[in-house]
Amino acid sequence: MDKEVDPKVLAVIDEMRLSGPRLTPVDIVAKMGVFDAREKASDHAWLATGDNVIATIWGEYVNLGDGGRWFCLESLDVQFRPGGGPRSAFQSQRAADRLALLKRTFDAGQNFRAVVQTNRIAIGEIETNRSAKVSTRVRDDAEWHVASWEPERKFAVLVRGPRGWVPDEAAIQAARAKGNVPDEAVAGADGASRLGSADAVQEAAMDYVMRHFKGYGYNAEDVRSQKTGYDIVVSNSKGATLLKVTVKGTASGFPTFRLTREEQLSSVGEPLWRLLVVSDVATTTAAHKIYKPTEMTQAPGFEPL
Repeated sequence: MDKEVDPKVLAVIDEMRLSGPRLTPVDIVAKMGVFDAREKASDHAWLATGDNVIATIWGEYVNLGDGGRWFCLESLDVQFRPGGGPRSAFQSQRAADRLALLKRTFDAGQNFRAVVQTNRIAIGEIETNRSAKVSTRVRDDAEWHVASWEPERKFAVLVRGPRGWVPDEAAIQAARAKGNVPDEAVAGADGASRLGSADAVQEAAMDYVMRHFKGYGYNAEDVRSQKTGYDIVVSNSKGATLLKVTVKGTASGFPTFRLTREEQLSSVGEPLWRLLVVSDVATTTAAHKIYKPTEMTQAPGFEPL
């Protein structure tokens, strides 16, 4: 909400709004080179023409550093919302997609374009309130960049304007108080350390995958008891089978996995068979990748029988 935005930041946003054409939030992104902006209206970052990355900057999270420099902290935790509580599979994937685009600019040493927005509800409710809508969205003509990427602290620092400046530690800790990045004691907690066995890792991976597919509206059926050589059958709303997935998880202390003989046989004889590996299970950085049978030996942690 506007009242959560620093008054100096809000004044700049209002100036941008009044000086530019009156466009809808979707039209702003479309005019910046995102052709499928309407289909991706709920995204928080986009790849535009010319391989330009555009990302939403929430005015509520903008902080002022030395000399009035704008910066914000970007949580690298895709599993939990800024306001606390677990994200749905769709929300987690959307957050991961945004981070992938931002990391792409960081690795390439490139800037990204930003749309700065404020919201009609409290920023802490932005992912949970179904009536959440943009209050103001403006195109920022100043370029932004990822000044630092700190996975051990679970955040990145996004800075507006020229490179060469980063906020000091006091400014970073003050920014944490805005609530979009967990406290280090929480962010550094390694969920995998609580998984004391390979079976616990597998159960955590299964839970992750079931939530992932159901979050996208697919039907996901646990068929492990049938001993078919795969764990989950994924189908669409009409009942058509899309995938037959063998799930494996890796975690701290459990970095490898093996396929059973039944899974090996299914990978050869079942056209819809896929291997889905969830890495860093039960941590805030859990992620997954799907492999075809011809690709499974490339999966990190794969050990042949």
